[in-house]
Amino acid sequence: MMKTITKIGIGLALALAVGLQAQAADGGNPKKGKHLYKKECKACHSQDAIGGEITPMSKTMSQWDRFFKRMKHKGDQEAFNALSEKDLKDIQQFLYDHAADSDQPQTCG
Repeated sequence: MMKTITKIGIGLALALAVGLQAQAADGGNPKKGKHLYKKECKACHSQDAIGGEITPMSKTMSQWDRFFKRMKHKGDQEAFNALSEKDLKDIQQFLYDHAADSDQPQTCG
């Protein structure tokens, strides 16, 4: 009886975790996000640049979600303020979809 309850509990926990991950960065356009990332972010976030190299693979999916939830851009907060909510959501979707622990991790190219 206890083993069955444990198995059910583990199954529910896994289903909940997967469900929350799938909803985490929903709603953005990752193709537009990649374009925006290259246009708006990459100048400061490439190798040897002032903000240091940051690519989608720099963080996990949950780390990207926390980053955008907090909306705290180190150094220049105006970088975030200059973008629309839709643009930020698109960038977040691109970073999330290609994070280190995603099915398709990638750099920005």
